[in-house]
Amino acid sequence: MFNTMTVTKAAGALIGSLLFLLLTSWAASGLYHVGPSGHVAEGEAPPQAYTIAVEGGGDAGAEAGAAEEQVDFPALLAAADPAAGEKVFGKCKSCHKLDGSKGTGPHLDGVMGRPVASVADFAYSDGMKAHGGNWDPEPLQVFLTDPKGVVPGTKMSFAGLKKPEDRANLIAYLQTVN
Repeated sequence: MFNTMTVTKAAGALIGSLLFLLLTSWAASGLYHVGPSGHVAEGEAPPQAYTIAVEGGGDAGAEAGAAEEQVDFPALLAAADPAAGEKVFGKCKSCHKLDGSKGTGPHLDGVMGRPVASVADFAYSDGMKAHGGNWDPEPLQVFLTDPKGVVPGTKMSFAGLKKPEDRANLIAYLQTVN
């Protein structure tokens, strides 16, 4: 069935194919080089081909945060739309109720002006109990921006409302159902 000549031809074809692939790879790496040039010391970053100058040299996120801090929230709240706030409340109603019944979170019936962590029979986190104060428009809008950042250890898993207009509309809506 197999004689010596057939085995020799098959081995020659396999070795020839491997040699061809090796030589092709060597030629391609000579033409197209990817990666550092080899002229960089150990542990040193390779030099950049070009740099882009950025005005101000600041972080874009920090600039956006600074721009948001300059928002006149009382004026925004005065112009807020409670109907739009009702739509924003759609993000809240999976955990919070407005009818005084308990949900995953405390009910928000009468929340405006109410002391923080004051709903009876609700297990608040230690961070929320220690927060103190009342839920007035300004503290509420700060809390709604970043709940976990404002009250570390809060059980509220909501990421927050980043748009000041959404916060103002929601607070205006909560004032109407108060």
